[in-house]
Amino acid sequence: MPQQFIAGVPWRNERDLKTLVENRTTYTLHDCELNIFETHQKAEAVNLCFGDLVLTTMLKGKKVMHLFGKPGFDYLPGESVIVPPNEVMKIDFPEAKLDNPTQCIALSISQEMIENTFNLLNERLPNKELTKEWGLDLSHFHLINSKDLSEIINRFIRIGVKERSKEKDLIASFALKELLIRLTQTQAREMLEKSYKLLASSSRLAYVADFIKNNIRENFTLDLLSEKACMSKAHFSRMFKQELGLSPMEYILKERLKLAKQYMMLGHYQVQEVCFMSGFNNITYFIRAFKNEYGVTPKVFQNNS
Repeated sequence: MPQQFIAGVPWRNERDLKTLVENRTTYTLHDCELNIFETHQKAEAVNLCFGDLVLTTMLKGKKVMHLFGKPGFDYLPGESVIVPPNEVMKIDFPEAKLDNPTQCIALSISQEMIENTFNLLNERLPNKELTKEWGLDLSHFHLINSKDLSEIINRFIRIGVKERSKEKDLIASFALKELLIRLTQTQAREMLEKSYKLLASSSRLAYVADFIKNNIRENFTLDLLSEKACMSKAHFSRMFKQELGLSPMEYILKERLKLAKQYMMLGHYQVQEVCFMSGFNNITYFIRAFKNEYGVTPKVFQNNS
């Protein structure tokens, strides 16, 4: 899945910085607190902890994050990390300096808001296929931002930083609910990507995902996919979109583009070869879709790989 970047977060003026390491700007709302952190010099083992569940999203620069007593991992723009309440984040800033600072948001969300949102979803939209019920799975805590997730994070930042109306808290509450939905859908896609073979015998969604991946050059139709899932077309399409945040055809497109990206990185193939090897039958459409997903044409991507 391509990285989706967050935009529009203002930098602090240098004279307003209280510290060069994790300088914090806070915007308090009714059900959450939006924090923007900036670090302008190298640092190691900086501890950070919140009393509520927190969604962190890297905006610029690089961190090394240590969680749950495990080895650190690189934390880069286009990624998010979900951290449970009272879990200490130990953070290194190996590359931060005045002309190359890091910037990250941390959105702490009240437990009441989380419970109310997922209770409502489990009441209104029960019988989930892949994850059984609505909620966050903290075993999938390090996420590559999807387009939908990035869009709602961007929107929430605008609400927190720029919204001045009396309805600000209410607007933020609606955005928080969507954010929680997008998080669960992003987690479901990550889980599906890592475990679809193991889950194929017990989950119809995983079975269809496995079928798509193994037959990526075939001409898929909703009739065929819903038949594989043993569902009606309408039920299959609705369930797929609800759980993964993508329609079946959007999922197939992303799978084909992901495969095309892998072929282009090898450097052995012409663009037209990759087009057909990845399941596309129109070179013009393939180039346009690739550029829309990755920001450059396949040839430019290959030359820069």
